[in-house]
Amino acid sequence: MNYDFPKIDLHLHLDGSMLPETAWDLAQSQGIDMPADNLESFREFIVVSADCRDVNEYLRRFDLPLQLLQTGDALTRVSRELVSMLAKQGLAYAEIRFAPQQHMKAGLTQDDATAAVLRGIREGQAKTGVGIGLLLCAMSYGDASLNREENVETVRTADRFRDKGVVGVDLAGYEGMCPVADFAYVFREADKYGLARTVHAGDSMGPQSVRDALSFGTKRIGHGHRSSDDPALVKKLIEEGITLEVCPTSNIQCQTQPSYEAHPLKRLFDAGVRVTVNTDNMVLSNIDLDHEYDICIEKMGFSRNDLIRMNIYSAEAAFMAAGKRDAIISELRRLLDAD
Repeated sequence: MNYDFPKIDLHLHLDGSMLPETAWDLAQSQGIDMPADNLESFREFIVVSADCRDVNEYLRRFDLPLQLLQTGDALTRVSRELVSMLAKQGLAYAEIRFAPQQHMKAGLTQDDATAAVLRGIREGQAKTGVGIGLLLCAMSYGDASLNREENVETVRTADRFRDKGVVGVDLAGYEGMCPVADFAYVFREADKYGLARTVHAGDSMGPQSVRDALSFGTKRIGHGHRSSDDPALVKKLIEEGITLEVCPTSNIQCQTQPSYEAHPLKRLFDAGVRVTVNTDNMVLSNIDLDHEYDICIEKMGFSRNDLIRMNIYSAEAAFMAAGKRDAIISELRRLLDAD
């Protein structure tokens, strides 16, 4: 099907969306040993396998991309290429996220890493015009005290770059190893600066993690599909207009849902929850947004108009300038009315 309407991806990780060719080239230039003898074998290695056991195995796929992205030039290149990739896929807007604290092993500061990514985004936008916002991720490594200083610095970095392309903050990482509630300090810090926020929750952990995330004042949840296990929480999401950034293929690969057919996305949509469709990690999952739309139609029972409505939800929840938001929503509503 031709998805010729303004498309939005709210949940997209930079380090999970690096082209295999770029990773191979960076490894050669940086003298880093690769787990494959040639590019074709490396393509197979970097993509999450069909027998991925759980979210922890999935997250270990980030180890190599992170190793390759420890210089400003590498971060700028990968960011620029991702923006170009999104433009070729016909996206109107996307929010790319990354954790600057994970790119400090070769001497970069969080400010350096953020500036490098923003430079790549600007270079990509200059050639394509696609709208991009950058989210900075605080990280969970299984103990909220392990990297408290780094997480606080991430929030402060977001504030320093808020007028240069950073649109908000996120909490990502090993959701199942530490309660989301333990990271309240991240969002108390974000409150000081009035920063927009989204929170990874309701994926490998159940509904309580979503409730904890909502206590931080967020109106967006990264993933959140496990909310369907709690009817009272579903009612709360509807009443409070909370938007879920659902990533169907990622959920299947991480074994947090058993199959596309059993995924609760359509049930949540039909109930009135503001669900959206996103890619999470395009290269690691070997997908793009059109692939996820195909899945929605072929295996979940969505219609084209349903996809348009979900993109309206995305536009309304996005941390983008009001003028661009209004233009995208106007076009999406025009297409709905035309049908």
